[in-house]
Amino acid sequence: MNVVPDVSRPRQLDTPAYSLGAYTTLRLGGPAGTLTVVTETDRAVATVRNAAAEGRPLLVLAGGSNVVIGDAGFPGEALLLRTRGIEVVETRAGSVVLRVAAGELWDDFVEYAVSNGWSGVECLSGIPGSAGATPIQNVGAYGQEVAHTIVAVHAYDREHDTIRAMSPLECAFAYRSSVFKHSDRYLVTEVDFRLTVSGDSAPIRYAELARGLGVEAGDQVPLRQARDTVLKLRAGKGMVLDPDDKDTWSVGSFFTNPVVSAERWAQLGLAHAPHWPGEDGTVKIPAAWLIEHAGFPKGFAGDRVAISSKHTLALTNRGAGTTEGLLGLARTIRDGVQDRFGIELHPEPVLVNCEL
Repeated sequence: MNVVPDVSRPRQLDTPAYSLGAYTTLRLGGPAGTLTVVTETDRAVATVRNAAAEGRPLLVLAGGSNVVIGDAGFPGEALLLRTRGIEVVETRAGSVVLRVAAGELWDDFVEYAVSNGWSGVECLSGIPGSAGATPIQNVGAYGQEVAHTIVAVHAYDREHDTIRAMSPLECAFAYRSSVFKHSDRYLVTEVDFRLTVSGDSAPIRYAELARGLGVEAGDQVPLRQARDTVLKLRAGKGMVLDPDDKDTWSVGSFFTNPVVSAERWAQLGLAHAPHWPGEDGTVKIPAAWLIEHAGFPKGFAGDRVAISSKHTLALTNRGAGTTEGLLGLARTIRDGVQDRFGIELHPEPVLVNCEL
């Protein structure tokens, strides 16, 4: 499906300043200079092209679930991506390829897949944000990540002023990373996912989910059962958005799980700690365990911000927090883990006009 950009400018709202916190799950962030809302891909591309041509700073926001915006806001144009659509573009024996608009709510897409008997993303249920953001972060949970099912990412390339379909190899997927992360070269417009035609889930890989389902690792369960169980597990950790629960006013996991070499792992002397060996000899260590054992339990509070009472990796706005307050808490935790274990934690969300 080729997209021909419309060169007309999207209509901008009239108010001179907009609190970007209203468009993030953290509910933090100062104003943007202007706010542009687009519901069509060609208009989104035109907005990006025009901003680049005029040398204007531009911030693209969709679900706002993986971004921390500074208290000063963003001194330019904020583009709210509200494109929608799910299209079957290919069917084969046993599989289907779905093209999903970047602005489509991710969990709506997962529900759509489960309802139609397509497996491959059911363990990613309940994750906030948009479909277009998932390849940027290579979103993953409970043994699945989007790199397992993505066959192409359609993106506008600012450098070459064209829309291209990028293969998984070109996307350079890695743990919570891709070629799109920390780069403003591309605007993701659509994502193609290949899912399996099956009423059963993909083999369950994650031990906690297997326990919740009452099955062994490697077993399969009905799609609906897998989705419902994941939603229950996530809700218990405050990882399903709830406007009345401040434990969900977060970006989800604030820090990534550190990955160390086998040599470094041996030097740490943490064989008693939970860990996951990688195929390349590396070892992944749960950041939550490191945080807790460095002296930062659930509920540990800063200035109107706190670690979630349900999940150690979530740093939350308690209703009157500030971005600087949240980052101050993050620095305290990062430095405490560094002092206790000699391991540096790195933030998972994108930081806009602020730094850790």
